[in-house]
Formats: sequence, structure tokens, C-alpha cells
Amino acid sequence: MISIIQYFPINLSAIQSQHLALAVIGYSVVFLTFFLLALLFSVIPKILSWNVRRTFDNQGDETKKALGGNTIPGEVSAAIGMAISLYLDELHDQETAILTIRKVGKSYSPWNSKIYNVINFKGFQG
Repeated sequence: MISIIQYFPINLSAIQSQHLALAVIGYSVVFLTFFLLALLFSVIPKILSWNVRRTFDNQGDETKKALGGNTIPGEVSAAIGMAISLYLDELHDQETAILTIRKVGKSYSPWNSKIYNVINFKGFQG
């Protein structure tokens, strides 16, 4: 039985220190970028709710101050998004998915004929 190693031999002696350094730096950049994006996406909602809370505190109304710290749960956001999606889908016309293909009487057209290019080509005639 032939193993996969015989089909794809790996020569580890060909890997030099520059190759390893390039791989480590490349993977480090990718994972650092993923970490920074995750950090950014986790901080943005906190900044937005802080801004809303600060706005409500400046206006001075007690009911608005009570609403300033609350956030909308994910289930409510999903329900609102689904309702908007369903509403926008209803705005489009429902079309039938029936295609009718009719064969035309004249299937030959000089626009797609390559015979004229072959016959009238005088570049190589001696």
C-alpha cells in the first residue's frame, strides 16, 4: 500500500530561517488584525450607548434618563430586522418563473458567421 507521503514528499531541509520568519510575521499580522477588529466591534456598542446616555442626561427628563442605560436585546433587533425584510419583500412584484423559448424561422445570421472571415481573408494569399 502506497502512503500519501510517497506521493507528496516534503523536504524540510529546504525551509530556511527567512521562510519561518516570514510565516511567523504573516500569521502574527493576521491574528493581530482579527483581535483588533473583535476589540473594535465589542467597544462600538458601549461607546454608542454611552453617547445616548450622555445625551439623555443633558436633556434632564427623568424618563429619558431611565431609558439611557437600557439596550435593545438581540431578539428584539432580530425581530425588527425580519419585519423590515418581510415588508421590503412585499414591495416587489411577484413574477412567474416561466421562460418561453421560441425557435426563430431564420437561424442563420451573417453577424455570427465566421465563414466570411475565412473566405474573404486575403492577407496570406500569394
